[in-house]
Amino acid sequence: MLKGLGGLGDMAKMMKQAQEMQAKMAEMQEELASMTVTGESGAGLVKATATAKGELTGLEIDPSIFVPSEKEVAEDLILAAIKDAQARASERAQSEMQKLTQEMGLPADMKLPF
Repeated sequence: MLKGLGGLGDMAKMMKQAQEMQAKMAEMQEELASMTVTGESGAGLVKATATAKGELTGLEIDPSIFVPSEKEVAEDLILAAIKDAQARASERAQSEMQKLTQEMGLPADMKLPF
């Protein structure tokens, strides 16, 4: 008659694990917002800094690229540096999420957040 109560204990354990996962995910999101990555182009002539969440926080441009006749080249270098920073941010976020899933004993290829 009380046989089914064992399942309630398992459910409570699963709920606790889900709450722990949610707390760890929130903590990870905060950490990603404080981690920075730098993308560059033109052998370092243009550098873009972003958080691991992909928010652009800085742009460093060597003044030598500001030649009026080379306007399009400068624009391309700036865009390339920003894209590189965003790609690095995405890679960093994915790497940090993989660490979290492994710490929690989840499959490494599991996509978080759900």
